[in-house]
Amino acid sequence: MTQPHLASSFYIGWDVGGWNCEKNGKSRDAIVILDAALQIVGKPWRGNLRTTLNAVNRTDAFIDALFALCGCSSGLALGAEAAQPPAPRIALAIDTPLGFPQALVELVTGFQCVEPIGQSSTNPYLFRHTERFLSAHGLKPLSAVKDMIGSQATKGMHVLAKFALHRTSCGVWTDTRHLVAIEAYPSACKTSHIMAKLLQGFPALDHPDQTDALTCALVAYLFDQRREALAAPYASVPPSEGWIWVTRDSLA
Repeated sequence: MTQPHLASSFYIGWDVGGWNCEKNGKSRDAIVILDAALQIVGKPWRGNLRTTLNAVNRTDAFIDALFALCGCSSGLALGAEAAQPPAPRIALAIDTPLGFPQALVELVTGFQCVEPIGQSSTNPYLFRHTERFLSAHGLKPLSAVKDMIGSQATKGMHVLAKFALHRTSCGVWTDTRHLVAIEAYPSACKTSHIMAKLLQGFPALDHPDQTDALTCALVAYLFDQRREALAAPYASVPPSEGWIWVTRDSLA
């Protein structure tokens, strides 16, 4: 396996499949890793991460496992046993809801209801603040409640709970040492001139899942290096709901 420079930054995109996506030929987990120069590290991977998630219990081992799937090594797990070389900065952008609507949580846990209920796109039980914001700006995000992506959502949230438990601000999670994780939405970037420019020069990938993972990795890069290019959460968004980071020029 090739060994990247340990003091560098890496941007990982994860297009999330369901827990048992090995049975789904159309949609599976896909991972793409970019280095600080926005070059693909190793080879894009597609499969089911479930076995990997069950096999590792530390954030450094999780990151190293993602690199291993792509045919390279982050060196983090090795570094934990060695003389502590400078750790790489890892930003992970995940294409699945990383929270549920606050109104839904309050309904389920405390039987507290909200009224009135209007159109589907504004229903606070079905859509989080971030999804309603995107809908108001011409996009059509899916709902973890009604659009059959609950499996993917719980898978992404499982990874946060296990490897990036600390929420530093709305829509940003970390392990406080190696990893920062955010939520991305590749479909929203299809009309983005910023994203189109970043995608220039990349080779065609083997599957649309991998292409979405590449877009996620570029969102992770923008979050780390050019955050002003992304639409940030507004003050009234409940931090527990999270936030979808999309390019500003995707918004109508």
